Amino acid sequence: MKQVILEIKANRPLTENVFRMELDGDVSAVTRPGQFVNIKLDGLFLRRPLSVCDWDASGLTLIYKVVGRGTELMAELRPGTALDVLTGLGNGYDLSKSGGQPLLIGGGVGVPPLVGLARRLLEQGDRPQVLLGFNRAAEVFGEAEFAALGLTPALATLDGSRGRQGFVTDLLVGRQYSYVYTCGPEPMLRAVYRAAAADGQFSFEERMGCGFGACMGCTCRTKYGYKRICKDGPVLEREEIIW
Repeated sequence: MKQVILEIKANRPLTENVFRMELDGDVSAVTRPGQFVNIKLDGLFLRRPLSVCDWDASGLTLIYKVVGRGTELMAELRPGTALDVLTGLGNGYDLSKSGGQPLLIGGGVGVPPLVGLARRLLEQGDRPQVLLGFNRAAEVFGEAEFAALGLTPALATLDGSRGRQGFVTDLLVGRQYSYVYTCGPEPMLRAVYRAAAADGQFSFEERMGCGFGACMGCTCRTKYGYKRICKDGPVLEREEIIW
């Protein structure tokens, strides 16, 4: 973990309530896809945890959904604003288990961390497939980010307004893959757990107080004992999950 001051380079909407924020500064503590940052916002006691979408030597990108007061404040921030940020939080995904043909499955606000994951998998010579699920066409985002990597995600929407009608797990039928990386709401993760025909890693969301394991507020039970989602997660191995 490292506390740094990052400057907003851009902050623009992708959909009605999903925004993309680019931050410049020292992000050397971010080393694995699936890690998150914790942002201090004026007037709020607790920091706001957000998954890292992607990063490079100059800074990082966040894609976030406006769901409460904290993210409402973030959406109002302008380029040039300096933010106090804790970086390099969480354990992230382990790329060494990918098997060469991994499957990336994202739903809603679980999509962003898969972008940085896809980039690193491609860099190590893997051939990832990307499956994304949303409620409706107006909520779809992330296609441009994956396209920049040369990937075309398969889409599913519940109302059928984009891609296949149904759940993102419906896109699993007939696919060959070596491993699964997934991030999204818990009902989706549970469905992927039941439907996937390979081992994998699941990124979970929990309410966090501190974000680095001190308060124990995000503790969950696993087959190997209790773990803190912010410190020991947010990524858990399929074999250790208890639903």
